[in-house]
Amino acid sequence: MTTTAKLLALTIDCAEPKRLAEFYAAVFGYEVQYSEEEYAGIGDGTTSIYFQKNTERRPAAWPGPDKQFHLDVRVPDVDQAVEDYLKLGASKPDFQPGGENWTVLADPAGHLFCVCPTRDE
Repeated sequence: MTTTAKLLALTIDCAEPKRLAEFYAAVFGYEVQYSEEEYAGIGDGTTSIYFQKNTERRPAAWPGPDKQFHLDVRVPDVDQAVEDYLKLGASKPDFQPGGENWTVLADPAGHLFCVCPTRDE
């Protein structure tokens, strides 16, 4: 039997850890738990996201094959969330998947994330 693990955190490489921590703290409503020039972290007591300085990281072209991951977030109002996140420093790529009800954004470091509507339960 394989040992089962629990996810501790997700670490994202970026040029400016403090800036990205502040951006995602606002997006998720998390607190900035640690913030230094080389490393920063946010969380809600259960889930943590860390940001590690990597000045050589370059955002992948979108659309394109070099994207390694993206985050999906659920919000009650996609249009309002997109407006809010753009004010925080996100950008909206020209290419958007057609026929869907979500919006693709890029965080201030160029990592893509999809803003998706809350599902009706």
